[in-house]
Amino acid sequence: MKNTIEITKHSNRLPVALWALTVSIFAIGTTEVVMIGLLTTIADDLLIGVSTAGWIVTSYAIGVAIGGPFVTAFTSGIPRKKLLLAIMLLFIVSNAMATFSSNFLTLIMGRVLSGVAHGVFVGIGANIASSLVSKDKRAIAIAIMFTGLTVAMVTGVPIGTYIGQHFGWRYTFGGISIIGVICFFANYLLLPREIQMGTPINITYQLKVLKSKSILLGFSLTLFSFAALFGTFTYLSPLLETISGFSVDRITLILLLYGFFVALGNMIGGKWSNTDPAKVLFRLFTLLAVIFTLMYFLLPFKVATLLLVAAMGFLGFATVPGMQLYVIRLAEKHLKGAEDVCSVLNISAFNIGIAIGSYLGGVIISSSLGLQSIALMSTAFALIAVIFAIISIKTENNHFKN
Repeated sequence: MKNTIEITKHSNRLPVALWALTVSIFAIGTTEVVMIGLLTTIADDLLIGVSTAGWIVTSYAIGVAIGGPFVTAFTSGIPRKKLLLAIMLLFIVSNAMATFSSNFLTLIMGRVLSGVAHGVFVGIGANIASSLVSKDKRAIAIAIMFTGLTVAMVTGVPIGTYIGQHFGWRYTFGGISIIGVICFFANYLLLPREIQMGTPINITYQLKVLKSKSILLGFSLTLFSFAALFGTFTYLSPLLETISGFSVDRITLILLLYGFFVALGNMIGGKWSNTDPAKVLFRLFTLLAVIFTLMYFLLPFKVATLLLVAAMGFLGFATVPGMQLYVIRLAEKHLKGAEDVCSVLNISAFNIGIAIGSYLGGVIISSSLGLQSIALMSTAFALIAVIFAIISIKTENNHFKN
């Protein structure tokens, strides 16, 4: 078996096992974000308010942010293939819970467990993807695996939204569970038995990283920018329906438009951020603040809303490669050897931001401020990200001078 792995690594063709990981990431990405298009549908079916339904997004993000790192730390000694298959089983079961949930509590429990599966799978999946190929192809292998998330945004979310709105939201979760079963057998059959173990990401080392001021500033950029993005994105469906006056079918198409610009932003943002990610992030956060401010005033106008939604998707996800790269560079500079740990914890920062944005968005909806005021909340978070970007840039410049 070892010889087989070595032959695969030195082949010019990428191993087929990599595509099993990519499809798995597609399923995980779809179950994470499809809620955006189904929030109103689920709220109506379960007879709850939209603000309460926002917990469906918040609970998932909490599962990724908190459960992911803890489970990853305590399972570092388990063989990678066995752990990956166990996580896929958890993913299938958690989505089945959502499929057959008869009440809001069961649905939330399923979402938390699905979030935990997300956090662990993304962390170990990247290590497995890099171990399947030679060193000079590792970045390509990881990039291919993460295209599953992009494809989920472009196709999985609109299709899942359409199914949920026309046949019932439980059918969406049921479909994702079936894809999860296919992914389980694909990984079982295609992944090699013996996979190189990654560096253990234990709790002590995670706490050591969190003592670094520079790295914490890097995490803050991720946290506040995604609180801004998901503060509005979580409630995009009710915003488009209630404020802009779009029909349910039109909203599905708008989510497809959004997904296209997410993919475009992610690709172009990576090129922009190669040389000086911090300065690029500062500019992108500033533009995001402008976009959210314009949304507050222009959401009642359909054409303007379409342009702003496209800009939000493009700018919001153009930040992602830069934020991940910036945190890794900060680790290389201040805590050599902690790059993997920082990368995993930055995924947690993404999801803590999502949890905060979606939760406070729900609070605003429940208050007298009104649904439209969510856009101003996102403006505030984007401006906080701008401020922390300035502080981080100045801190690093001073460190370099010293």
